[in-house]
Amino acid sequence: MTRQNGSLEPSLTNAFQKVLQDGHFILGDEVKEFEAKMAAYLGVQYAITVANGSDALVLSLLALGIGPGDEVIVPSFTFFATASAVGRVGAVPVFADVKENDYNIDPEQVRKKITAKTRAVIPVHLFGFPADMLKLTEIAKEYKLAIVEDAAQALGSTIENRLVGSIGTLGCFSFFPTKNLGCFGDGG
Repeated sequence: MTRQNGSLEPSLTNAFQKVLQDGHFILGDEVKEFEAKMAAYLGVQYAITVANGSDALVLSLLALGIGPGDEVIVPSFTFFATASAVGRVGAVPVFADVKENDYNIDPEQVRKKITAKTRAVIPVHLFGFPADMLKLTEIAKEYKLAIVEDAAQALGSTIENRLVGSIGTLGCFSFFPTKNLGCFGDGG
């Protein structure tokens, strides 16, 4: 990140100094401004920052009332936090295979995994390539499922002029340094 952020160093240093001088290390004006800009960028009503992308997934599932006895379909190829978030709320992750051309969850495999206990699907948009949200949305409507988009690796990607993270029931992002758009720290 040193080389990547070298040209940004003066503006980053100024921003850090401002936060240090103001003393608002948590939920300061910068956070409110970021949330407003992120919501406007995505074309959604709200954007809420949390500590990291894993917490964003957990809180999204909790907001949907998902918990013990429920199942959530997740891709078989993803970072462990996807399935872990499901387990953290007491639900059971059900793995659906991915498509070999883009490594995103295969909607037909999702359909095969749906049971009476299925409450949601978490598509993970990988490597900047969106999952097939058109088919996933159709399936979700048919079975009355929520879609929690994990768009941590695809910020800015679109499907029919809609940004990923704004298509499903809820969208989650992460700005961890290894993501496509990274920051310092966990970057939730």
